[in-house]
Amino acid sequence: MLTLPSTEVTGEDLLPDARPGYRPYRATVAGIRRLSPHFVRVTFTGPEFEHFGTAGLDQRIKLVLPIPGVGLADFGVDEQHDPASTGTGWYDRWRALPEAERNPFRSYTVRRVRPHLRELDVDFVSHDAADAAGSGPGPASRWLAAAQVGEHVVIVGPDSRSRDAGLGLDWRPGDATYLLLAGDETAVPAICGILDTLQPGRTAHAFLEVPDAADQLDVRVPDGCTVTWLPRGGAPHGERLDAAVRTWVAGHQGPEVPTGVAVNAAELEIDIDRETLWDTPDTPPGAGFYAWLAGEAGAIKRLRRFLVSETGVDRRRVSFMGYWRLGKAEPQ
Repeated sequence: MLTLPSTEVTGEDLLPDARPGYRPYRATVAGIRRLSPHFVRVTFTGPEFEHFGTAGLDQRIKLVLPIPGVGLADFGVDEQHDPASTGTGWYDRWRALPEAERNPFRSYTVRRVRPHLRELDVDFVSHDAADAAGSGPGPASRWLAAAQVGEHVVIVGPDSRSRDAGLGLDWRPGDATYLLLAGDETAVPAICGILDTLQPGRTAHAFLEVPDAADQLDVRVPDGCTVTWLPRGGAPHGERLDAAVRTWVAGHQGPEVPTGVAVNAAELEIDIDRETLWDTPDTPPGAGFYAWLAGEAGAIKRLRRFLVSETGVDRRRVSFMGYWRLGKAEPQ
């Protein structure tokens, strides 16, 4: 009698391996839906999305865009992803391309992943006439404005089979139970993703500055949590967020938000026109307070100075991330 080899999947087969935590996936636009005047949800499908990481939260991905009239360059997307390989081979190959052939890419947060359907959603901020750099529509804005179902892109994101599938996550509350989240429209998908996962026993206060009152999205608000939308209107970018955070902190100093930790102001100095503001704790904090702030680098830098230098919040309890900078394109 012929005995066929067993195809049973064992627990050992499901253990994470040493393959790179991030990898490129070919993707196709499967749906486009406007959520509000300034938010557009694009659903992507891909033949290998069953392996796309599902951590959610604030995990970053890269969206590699086609060059009009050229398409997508070959930077190793279709090569076998060897579990024994190391490094970011796709990026090295992308960098080695002639400049005219390097597809632009931008960073985003996955809003939802459905591996069983091989789908994922990305919520985009739709800019009217200029991109975040303030110098006319950028490649992502131009692509979004013309995007159609069936178009092809490459998404660089987590591989659920890797032991490093958690790369790109900066939400690290540890055992903290009193939480502050604050950001502008570029941080809305991440904050919504974080709120989706909050477990009972945690209290969170979220402040979201958005362009217009009509940009308030449906979001899960767990018991004990509050979400405050801050329509910007004609105010300068970050002004309403800054005021809201300052007012909230002033009303919660004490056991809820411990202050008075001395800091060397020189350690906080950064030229945000030359460097990326990205200051996150190396290890999660213990019980107590934790804050997560992301958005335009100038606004986040001011809040960082206020919280750490002026108020004395322990910087090991706060994650600060400058997602973008007024007047500057995202570095590649």
